Amino acid sequence: MKIDILTLFPEICRAPLSESMMKRAQENKIVDLRIHNLRDWTTDKHHIVDDAPFGGGQGMVMKPEPIFAAVEELQQSAIKNQKSKIILMSPGGRRLDQKLATELSQESHLIVICGHYEGVDHRVIEQIVDLEISIGDYVLTNGAIAAVVLVDAVARLLPGVLGHEQSAHDDSFSAGLLEAPQYTRPAEFRGWKIPEVLLSGNHAEIAKWRKEQALKRTKQNRPDLLR
Repeated sequence: MKIDILTLFPEICRAPLSESMMKRAQENKIVDLRIHNLRDWTTDKHHIVDDAPFGGGQGMVMKPEPIFAAVEELQQSAIKNQKSKIILMSPGGRRLDQKLATELSQESHLIVICGHYEGVDHRVIEQIVDLEISIGDYVLTNGAIAAVVLVDAVARLLPGVLGHEQSAHDDSFSAGLLEAPQYTRPAEFRGWKIPEVLLSGNHAEIAKWRKEQALKRTKQNRPDLLR
């Protein structure tokens, strides 16, 4: 999968996506990740990317010209017959969940635009954006932070990224419930023992226990998922 991120703050994306599994995914050529500074597509000497909104109001709005130029150039550089999915990180978008991350992991090329200031000129959304995505019902200082979350959520679902292929299938939300509790050695710590069933070797009973615990945790922490 190829992923291009367009942002005013490349380092916000570069640092976390250069560690751990995301680093290995790039080294193993599973993910071709490229982080671009949107200012590189400006044409004035001051590299201006924003302007005041028409009609008045607070804040600044990202200009359409550099965004259009960047997206069009990145689309042209894509592999022949490779369709690009254009995404805008925005608090007004569809909320990111495991289902959406799974859908996006099937794409061959993602171009992720990171919003900033009071947002982007709406002609960007009307003409080139395929999907607006929000990572939650809150507002961040800029979309680069949200883009990191999106890329991590999608890339870890690609074959070969995780150490064990079953890991992604067992994650919270993948089966509609939160993940069951996990324990490791020592079996007793400060007088607290792990559930005996996990030491039984009875895989059917362990699977049953995990399903019961997943349901219990979901009822307690995310009852909305059960609805």
